[in-house]
Amino acid sequence: MTAIHPQPRPHSRIHWRTPITMVALLVILVGGAWWGWNSLINSSAEPTCVDQKLPNNRLLPKQVVVNVYNGGAKAGTAAAVADVLKKRGFHVAKIANEPKGDKIDVVALRGATDKAPELLLIAGQLNQKALIIGDDRTDHTVDLVVGPGYTSLRAKGLPSVALAPDTTLCLPIIHTPQPIPSGQNPN
Repeated sequence: MTAIHPQPRPHSRIHWRTPITMVALLVILVGGAWWGWNSLINSSAEPTCVDQKLPNNRLLPKQVVVNVYNGGAKAGTAAAVADVLKKRGFHVAKIANEPKGDKIDVVALRGATDKAPELLLIAGQLNQKALIIGDDRTDHTVDLVVGPGYTSLRAKGLPSVALAPDTTLCLPIIHTPQPIPSGQNPN
């Protein structure tokens, strides 16, 4: 005897397709997050500075990269300071308001260590005593932060800093803009 209507399936059957799909997607998500984190932490980016022995054991302005920040001074002060430093041979990377939002009373200098030669060379350009902060940066740039008590740079700044004989110093990699060939669109 055959059934007139097909019999329904029992409902006790477990459907595994949805949980297996969810576990597979979770594994892909966790694996992608792990790979992204490792890529961020173990970046293979180019080095930020290169160890070099300096000729005549002197650090010159052309070998120093400085960021000039306004930490509460009147508008345009950081740009004016940066212009003078450029004329003295320093490479000015950034001119902006202080990125951390800190307000400085007079002048502050931040660099790799508080005795770093590049920091001392910038300090030798100032008329006023600067608050010097070593922040263990690896790129050996210097941040010069000018506040409302800043007056001016020295008329003739320190031309160089002497180093001990055979000193190796990590100097920032200076990227110079490449000229655009004629007929090429810069964008």
